[in-house]
Amino acid sequence: MSLYNHTHGFEEKEIKKKLQQFTGGSVSLSKKEDGIGILTLNNPKLMNAFTGTMMIELQEKVAELENWEDGKGLIIHGAENTFCSGSDLNAVRLLSSPQAMSLIEGLGMGSVKECHRAVLDKNENASGKSYPFVRLEVCLEDGMNMCMFMQNSLTRLMRLPLITVALVQGKALGGGAELTTACDFRAMK
Repeated sequence: MSLYNHTHGFEEKEIKKKLQQFTGGSVSLSKKEDGIGILTLNNPKLMNAFTGTMMIELQEKVAELENWEDGKGLIIHGAENTFCSGSDLNAVRLLSSPQAMSLIEGLGMGSVKECHRAVLDKNENASGKSYPFVRLEVCLEDGMNMCMFMQNSLTRLMRLPLITVALVQGKALGGGAELTTACDFRAMK
């Protein structure tokens, strides 16, 4: 059940294929007989930052929880005393940069900054050379799809018929802080 579809420019199979390239870490779920689930973000080398495969695993765990008839509550925590530092910025950079750079190079511009300046300056660079209209969304399409993918997972998490608690130990940065807002309660340790 996705919030987005192809009319939004969102192709879930395509973004999953791209996310699978960024491996490392894991998201595990244990469901206890008393109806309490424990979801663990496990990527301590990167302060439990979400890699692409972890984003996919989170979506799969949320889908599993949506079908858990005996569930009452869920505790989300990070491994080794760090909650989550958001997305793995190396994956984010690699996910959006190749498309942006090929577009910028194809237009004969030297940098992202020059591309941005061309849009702001009515499609002319500093030398006065004009370019076809460049929409910044095109440069960031894969990054936007990754954000939509995570927003979909977090919205589904928020809508679970379970009491959810983010057990925040250490840092909750960027997307990690966003993950805490998808929970009913946040407990700091």
